[in-house]
Amino acid sequence: MNSEKLLAILRLQATKNIGDILAKKLITAVGGVENVFKEKPHILHKINGIGTHTTQHLFDESNLKRAEEEFKYIQQNNIAFSYFLDDDYPQNLKHCIDAPILIFKDGNINLNSDKVISIVGTRNISSYGRDFCNQLVEELHSHNPIIVSGFAYGVDICAHKAAIKNNLQTIAVLAHGLEDIYPKTHKKYIHEVNKNGGFITEFWHNETPLRENFLKRNRIVAGLSKATIIIESAEKGGSLVTADIANSYNRDVFALSGRATDVYSKGCNNLIKNNQAHILTSAEDIVKMLNWDLSKTSTPKQKELFVNLDEIEQKIYDYLQQNGKQHLDTIALTCEIPVYQLSSLLLQMELKGVVKPLPGKLFEV
Repeated sequence: MNSEKLLAILRLQATKNIGDILAKKLITAVGGVENVFKEKPHILHKINGIGTHTTQHLFDESNLKRAEEEFKYIQQNNIAFSYFLDDDYPQNLKHCIDAPILIFKDGNINLNSDKVISIVGTRNISSYGRDFCNQLVEELHSHNPIIVSGFAYGVDICAHKAAIKNNLQTIAVLAHGLEDIYPKTHKKYIHEVNKNGGFITEFWHNETPLRENFLKRNRIVAGLSKATIIIESAEKGGSLVTADIANSYNRDVFALSGRATDVYSKGCNNLIKNNQAHILTSAEDIVKMLNWDLSKTSTPKQKELFVNLDEIEQKIYDYLQQNGKQHLDTIALTCEIPVYQLSSLLLQMELKGVVKPLPGKLFEV
């Protein structure tokens, strides 16, 4: 990535009142992140969600100064990163409309796998929860899943350690920058996590672990994964937020049931009772629900010859052919087609037999 593009991304991240959804809308509307700060304000005002107040923040010189400082840190420390439109950006996360436009990485991360699961839960893990977590990861070992968690006390660190013990890749999603680690007592695990996977964060290098950062972090934990597993949780807690986000992404959620009188089983029991999670009793539940036990022996269906596609349909087809199954919002964003128009085009293409709709607003050729 060239310097101009990275600096523009950082400057956009630094702009007050512009979150990831609005940032993506801006980038799509002007044809690239570099063009955002080259466009005239009165043109930007025509974009839904961009008003005079937001534009003033957008061109605030203090944002540029902050972006330049972060850019310098990235260059000097050779920090790895992924932009949401790049090929190396995690595919599962690409399907999430509110995913970060830029993530930073450290370690030996390889997310080119269809078997990615998140394991989260209370910081006050019981012996019941710890034993189940260790057994679960051990039983899943033969399927070689990637284990994602938040590097916190309790269930999180238990999941990371279980993955390392079973020689599985594990990804720790941080609620702060890469310059420090939280909690401090987990510094001793950094080397092993980096060797078996690594760390991901959306926060700049000197960002501290503020309370709201943990809630933002949870959407990445849920978004990276095909399924989120809640080991133990009280009636309220961050892991329940992660479960809620995973459900909003149309991802599977599993919860370990417990005794009705156990404080740290109440959250899981409620998820199951309210049909917000599958009951989890063993690794087999995950393997069956995610179809990990099915061998893919069928031959891909060839596209019918001589199907007439117009220019826009061909653009959509070529994108799906190259990138595999994609979420409706991702197709709209990348192909620069409004969602309402894209839905109609995809229906026509389905009738022509060139695309297939999948659960969760996914489409493939």
